[in-house]
Amino acid sequence: MIKFLNKLRTNEEGATAIEYGLIAALIAVALITALNTLGGDLSAMFEGVATEVETATPAAPAAG
Repeated sequence: MIKFLNKLRTNEEGATAIEYGLIAALIAVALITALNTLGGDLSAMFEGVATEVETATPAAPAAG
């Protein structure tokens, strides 16, 4: 029984899995934050492009 408890105490596989999980969660939070920040800027840019396309004068039809 003492051998089992010593082995269990020195086993670090579970701790490593938890650390990887925490790292993945931190990366996910950073990614979500960055995408939310850039999302507003990209939305505004595409709205500006759409407005320019809608208000542009149509090109003359090609002679065929």
